[in-house]
Amino acid sequence: MLDFMLHMDQWLPVLLDQYGIWIYAILFLIIFAETGSVFMFFLPGDSLLLAIGAMCSTTDVVHLHYMGILLLSAAVLGYIVNYYTGQILGLKFFNRYNRFFKPEYMVKTNHYFTKHGGKTIMVARFVPFVRSFAPFAAGAAHMHVATFMFYNLMGAVVWIGGLLTVGYGLGNVLGSLIELL
Repeated sequence: MLDFMLHMDQWLPVLLDQYGIWIYAILFLIIFAETGSVFMFFLPGDSLLLAIGAMCSTTDVVHLHYMGILLLSAAVLGYIVNYYTGQILGLKFFNRYNRFFKPEYMVKTNHYFTKHGGKTIMVARFVPFVRSFAPFAAGAAHMHVATFMFYNLMGAVVWIGGLLTVGYGLGNVLGSLIELL
């Protein structure tokens, strides 16, 4: 797994050769796991999206639009699962580890998500550890569901769309440079 994360640019073509169309499911699961669980913060979301975008520009098997829709779905669904996990287990988690998490911290978290929750959910998409923890904290703080869903969708569109597009552009530029040489 560590080798995959460190040398993703080399592993993606190998996975594509070995699994073909199943690459869609594998990548869906990686993005879903990273956004859907507090404990999967170590997965390589940002660099993976850039590499996938570049791969889409160099192969006919993986299409940018299909991959974008699929990964957008994975990111949105992952945040929803993480939000509801926080809503269900958040207070139990904080009560169980109350020597580290005091009740006043939960009150401060509730106030924070009431005032800045939307911005946090949007920006968290671009910060690896925060990306995995923010929806859990929003659920634990009982952030309004409609607000969460709106910023969840907007953040996912910007994160997935932006990084896939940048990766696609870099893949085209690098491909053109290689052809010139």
